[in-house]
Amino acid sequence: MTMAPATVLQMLRNMSSPRVLSRIHQHRALGNHHHHRASSRLSQSTSLPSAPPSLSPILHTARDYSSTAKQETGGATGASEATPTSSAPLLAKLFPQTSPEVDSSAEQERQKREEEEAKENERAWKRMKLGFAVFGGGGVAAGLWAVYEFGKPEVDPNGQTIEDEFTHKPLVQQYVQRMWKSIHYYQRMIQEPSRAKLLPDPLKPPYVQPRYTLVLEMKDVLVHPDWTYQTGWRFKKRPGVDHFLAECAKDFEIVVFTAEQGMTVFPILDALDPNGYIMYRLVRDATHFVDGHHVKNLDNLNRDLKKVIVIDWDANATKMHPDNTFGLARWHGNDDDGQLLDLIAFLKIIAQNNVDDVREVLHYYRQFDDPINQFRDNQRKLAEQMQEAERIEQSKTKPMVKQWSRNILGR
Repeated sequence: MTMAPATVLQMLRNMSSPRVLSRIHQHRALGNHHHHRASSRLSQSTSLPSAPPSLSPILHTARDYSSTAKQETGGATGASEATPTSSAPLLAKLFPQTSPEVDSSAEQERQKREEEEAKENERAWKRMKLGFAVFGGGGVAAGLWAVYEFGKPEVDPNGQTIEDEFTHKPLVQQYVQRMWKSIHYYQRMIQEPSRAKLLPDPLKPPYVQPRYTLVLEMKDVLVHPDWTYQTGWRFKKRPGVDHFLAECAKDFEIVVFTAEQGMTVFPILDALDPNGYIMYRLVRDATHFVDGHHVKNLDNLNRDLKKVIVIDWDANATKMHPDNTFGLARWHGNDDDGQLLDLIAFLKIIAQNNVDDVREVLHYYRQFDDPINQFRDNQRKLAEQMQEAERIEQSKTKPMVKQWSRNILGR
């Protein structure tokens, strides 16, 4: 049976008390007395233990414990400098983890780990400094190359330097200002249209120039990108788009103006419009890049804005000319859509009535969330009014002369 360490220590403390020690001395004296009587009676010499066998381990333990107690008392009072047997071996046997050897080895391992961590941190810091130095040096080299490459003067085919407004300035200033001018040039190339006139001049007689210009967005107005497991990515035609292009081409100059890339737009329009109803195609390089949006600037269209109608679903794309925009709901690929047919009726009315400034009509419809639905309501109300007027006209009393003639003739 294994006793708990606390129990063993408690037993040792109890044995070191004066009462227990007096009992132990009595047993020793009684043992010596019996030993002396037994020696005189027996003829042969028999060696007996100085104490009962059952008490021997207890006596030795008690002596060790009392010696330890005296050592601690003597060390505290300074009376004795001798070092008796300590309790450290006993505690080390009972609790191996408290052994001084274990503590020292753990301390050495901890110090070793700390030293290795410190060395690794130092190596990491050196690598970081080296990286900063490399990137910094690369940045400086790239900056110097940019100053030289974009700041050097232009030369003619014969290799002669062409003078400009920076030629007579100091050399470093020449290169820096030319580089700055080149940066602004490329910035304008990205943010502004690639040309001042996006469309050629209107046709002159005897050629026929349509009176109105219809500017259409391609994506989600005419076609919609669609993906399925069977076909993958494809562009789906909006219901009625073929009829829409054919009807609008009779009265309008059709222009597709989109922010998509030309390499995407041109093949789609070739398949969408095999009859050539779309007269011009404008892509991303014709837009203005403003606040993260590609904006269609109609000022560069080279057309009279009183005759220009833009059909688009994105207000950010036409924010420079909102009064020229007729907002159409974005098409998401549903097959039951019929807005293009209603749009044909709207555009036909504008063309047939020879509206002088379409911006007045478009400004009125811009106040509604769904302009095409409002147009349908207006058409319904107009039809009701016309029917009512016709009914009133038919129900008017006919002239009295006609009534007399009918009565006379018996009709």
